[in-house]
Amino acid sequence: MRVLHADDRLVVIDKPAGLLSVPGRTEADCASARVQMLYPDALVVHRLDQATSGLLLFARGLDTQRDLSADFAERRIDKLYVAVVAGHLEGEGFIDLPVGADWPNRPRQQVDLEHGKPSQTRWRVLAHDCGRTRVALQPLTGRTHQLRVHLAAIGHAILGDTLYAQPDLAAASPRLLLHASELRLANHRFICAPEF
Repeated sequence: MRVLHADDRLVVIDKPAGLLSVPGRTEADCASARVQMLYPDALVVHRLDQATSGLLLFARGLDTQRDLSADFAERRIDKLYVAVVAGHLEGEGFIDLPVGADWPNRPRQQVDLEHGKPSQTRWRVLAHDCGRTRVALQPLTGRTHQLRVHLAAIGHAILGDTLYAQPDLAAASPRLLLHASELRLANHRFICAPEF
């Protein structure tokens, strides 16, 4: 875990893939515990899936946490991700498919046209390589596993995704090729390129 920025209001880290954002039911080691060892007043503002790497933001104190949580809720903070997906995509697009829990198969989520919550993702092609496409992703909503569900739903699962990709695509990478690469706040812009 690398601390990329720290001031009297914010802490931003580059979370490695495989590290929980917050404590799990049986796992205490997590990004929030590690950050709080360095900055005891650091509080969680948002989360990344355990398998996802990249930028994770913490607030210094309750007032800042409330402000930043409201900014996320009101979509005043932009998040950008980079992923490598199966197949060949061209140009750019918009996915508008509701996402909800797949209760019999938790923690999986699914496209649920009847009971799912509205979920939107913008995507844009960055590069092609050997039947794979590198894409920039901008989630306009923040549903659990939204990017993973949306890309799988349009037939371009993220490589290394053991929950949503077909077995051959899940095994195509030793890790999920999804990285939170940019956060844009009112007075800050943080960028962290993926290592894949």
